[in-house]
Amino acid sequence: MESPLRLQAFLARAGFGSRRKAEELIRQGRVRVNGEVAQLGQRVGPGDVVEVDGRRVEPPGKRVVLALHKPRGYTTTRHDPHARKTVFDLLPDIPGLHPVGRLDRDSEGLLLLTNDGSLTLRLTHPRYGVKKVYRVYTERGTLPRSVCQRLLEGVELEDGPARALACRPAPGGALLTLAEGRKREVRRMLQAVGYPVKRLLRLQVGPIRLGRLPPGKWRQLSQEEVEALLRETSVE
Repeated sequence: MESPLRLQAFLARAGFGSRRKAEELIRQGRVRVNGEVAQLGQRVGPGDVVEVDGRRVEPPGKRVVLALHKPRGYTTTRHDPHARKTVFDLLPDIPGLHPVGRLDRDSEGLLLLTNDGSLTLRLTHPRYGVKKVYRVYTERGTLPRSVCQRLLEGVELEDGPARALACRPAPGGALLTLAEGRKREVRRMLQAVGYPVKRLLRLQVGPIRLGRLPPGKWRQLSQEEVEALLRETSVE
């Protein structure tokens, strides 16, 4: 930690979940700074001692954000009780590293991972509407423009209406842009319009593109890319 941070951001980056969870810890009086009960919004710097439930919190390390080309057949959990392959089999061992959102086991493409819980919250919260672009291949081939129009207008799912921000027919399927991240949302939307998904590949999250990153490989985002993510979500 190089410069003072708000306490909730410090806790989130130290692995205590989102800023919202960190704020709840502070409100409950479970956090102390230099022996005193902490207050929401106070800042902590390199010389401060932070404790949660009496245990000292190690200062968070440098923010890390990785881009992985997730292959089909991998889950996004750290430990799979069914002993299936997880994306963490492909990644370096970085404390606190976790996926930003989800890609189901049968889906492929760009998956962001970070050790910064506050960044994850911003990138996944519906309020910020971070756009995601998908290349979809369906069992019935290319989507007609009329079906794209239905997706743009919105379809009813069991957990509420869902709509695409953009939809363009492409060979064998379509290019879709969404701003939400509900469970299996793209697959359920295509099922609802009678075009079951055969293959689903995520190409972009916010300003970050999959590009030519090979399946199963990862790269660390550049400082410029991280700053672009921060600007998009107004993260402090």
